[in-house]
Amino acid sequence: MFKLMIIGAGGVGTVVAHKAAANPVFDEIVLASRTKSKADAIAQAVGGGRIKTDSVDADEVSQLVELFNKYRPDLVINVALPYQDLTIMDACLECGVNYLDTANYEPKDEAKFEYSWQWAYQDRFKKAGLTAILGCGFDPGMTSIYTAYAAKHHFDEIHYLDIVDCNAGNHGMAFATNFNPEINIREVTQKGRYWENGKWVETEPHEIKKDLTYPEIGQRDSYVIYHEELESLVKNFPTIKRARFWMTFGQEYLTHLRVIQNIGMARIDEIDYNGCKIVPIQFLKAVLPDPKSLGENYTGLTSIGCRIKGIKDGKERTYYIYNNCDHEKAYEETGTQAVSYTTGVPAALGAAMFAKGLWKAPGVFNVEEFDPDPFMAEIGKQGLPFVEKFDVDLEV
Repeated sequence: MFKLMIIGAGGVGTVVAHKAAANPVFDEIVLASRTKSKADAIAQAVGGGRIKTDSVDADEVSQLVELFNKYRPDLVINVALPYQDLTIMDACLECGVNYLDTANYEPKDEAKFEYSWQWAYQDRFKKAGLTAILGCGFDPGMTSIYTAYAAKHHFDEIHYLDIVDCNAGNHGMAFATNFNPEINIREVTQKGRYWENGKWVETEPHEIKKDLTYPEIGQRDSYVIYHEELESLVKNFPTIKRARFWMTFGQEYLTHLRVIQNIGMARIDEIDYNGCKIVPIQFLKAVLPDPKSLGENYTGLTSIGCRIKGIKDGKERTYYIYNNCDHEKAYEETGTQAVSYTTGVPAALGAAMFAKGLWKAPGVFNVEEFDPDPFMAEIGKQGLPFVEKFDVDLEV
């Protein structure tokens, strides 16, 4: 019997719950959130009595340990906040539970994310005989698996990797973020960073811009930002000479973002307001639309993939692998928009890979370190089919 626990009842947790409930490899599923009513609503929407619910404050190791001891899960899928990665990993070690997440750890007091904190758990997970799978969303996640798949089947050496992420959807709001506003704004306002010739090159936020063409969408303004999978991919594929991450932003979105920064609402430090301590970005999160609420009116596509150049059989080749996801179809299936859908589907499938023993080894691993083939054979059936193009103009 395989027992799965999901922590987090936002948009991504909703998708994971739907997909896990539809997979017979999971005999028992528990969904836990700080607010139990949110988990209850998801369980009711999934139906069939497939999901039990509970509450937990994932900031508190003691509460997590109590929860894990109550249900004895084989694997925990962490789709809570990136701030909580380490507390959940600590509780997993204490209780003998395996771990999977979709985003790497971020400290609350610094707008910075990198894998060093979680990679430092390698020896402890290995000694405990437990598996920790990092970054099993879309980006990171699918983009890393796409890269591993390309390296295994289509290249002898990968030299240039450009991950491209376009959301061409329209939710009708003046300004909203597609996932947790606090995390989203911290992520896209920090300085850019990319890998070239064995070192990191830092840029000002949104300094590097290109018009890139996305399938079924057309041209969109695309900007180099830093994204965590670059860190693990250049480590695990050392032939890479340059690796960059591009994300599309509309001018209206960027204008709102600049105003938010200029008036201090993107600050992550505490300020005193009428005798109360508040963090401006957390207050902003409270007044912005809940990303989960956007799905009902969302139209259009996302397009995320990898554009790769390298060598095969002594000849240079280019390769483009991507998925386009429809916001309306995602909402019809799970009640969420495509950004949540594209993150949640790989997480649920990654958990199934572990449950089947296909992605399982003692230690801490990024997803590209596992065999991509069984995952790629299933991901299209789960709702995220991919397209491959060879020897095309990569534009980058």
